[in-house]
Amino acid sequence: MPIAAGPSPAFHWPGPEPAGAARRVYLGILQDLESGRMVPGQRLIETDLATRFEVGRNAVREAMQHLAVRGVVDLSPNRSPAIRRLDPAETFEVLDVAESMTRLVARAAAKGFRDEHGTLLSTALDELAAAAPDGEAAAFSRARRGFYRALLLIGGNREAQRLFPAIGIHIIHAQYPSPRLRGIRLADYQAIARAVVARDADAAERAATGHVDNVRAVIRALMAADP
Repeated sequence: MPIAAGPSPAFHWPGPEPAGAARRVYLGILQDLESGRMVPGQRLIETDLATRFEVGRNAVREAMQHLAVRGVVDLSPNRSPAIRRLDPAETFEVLDVAESMTRLVARAAAKGFRDEHGTLLSTALDELAAAAPDGEAAAFSRARRGFYRALLLIGGNREAQRLFPAIGIHIIHAQYPSPRLRGIRLADYQAIARAVVARDADAAERAATGHVDNVRAVIRALMAADP
C-alpha cells in the first residue's frame, strides 16, 4: 500500500534534559556513544570532560546525573562515572522491555495513522534506507531515532513518548555493533511501517515482536562468537 503524502508535524524527544553548559556535555557524550568514539564500560573523567567541552565541573556533574537517569551512564558509588555496560542478563532484560514498548508503539501508530502522516513516515524510511549501506553507525542511529519519532507522533500516546527514549536499547546498539544487525533492523522497520500504513494494528504488533526477536538472535550469535 503506498504511503500518502502530507505535512510532517514537528516532534522532539520529550523528557528533562539539561540546559546551558551541562547540555553541551550531555549531547556531546550521546553523540560520542552513537558514533563509537565512546564505548560501554568507558570511564568518564570529570576534569577531562570539563576541559574538552570548555565547561565547569558542576556542568559535567549535572550532565552525568541526566545521563544516568536516561540509562547511559553508571554512577556507582566510590567509582568514576562510566558509560553503562550491560551484562548478558541485563541485555536480554532491556530487550524484553523494548519488545513490550515497541509493540505498544507500533500498535498505537497503526491505530492512529492518517493520510496526513504519510510524508512523515515515508521520509523516515527513506533516511533509514539511505543510512543503512554507508557503514556509518551514527547516521543509521539518527535515522532509527527519526523512525521511532514518527511512530510515536502518529500513535499519539504521550506516556509512550515520555518513556520510550529511556529504554537502554541505545546501549545495546553501542555494545553490539554489527552490520548484519543494521540490515535486519532496516527490513524490520519497513515491515512495521507497512502494517502501520495498512492500519493493521495486529500486524504492526507482530512485526514489532519479530523485530526484537531478530535482534535477540543476532546478539546471541555475537555473544557465542565472543564469550
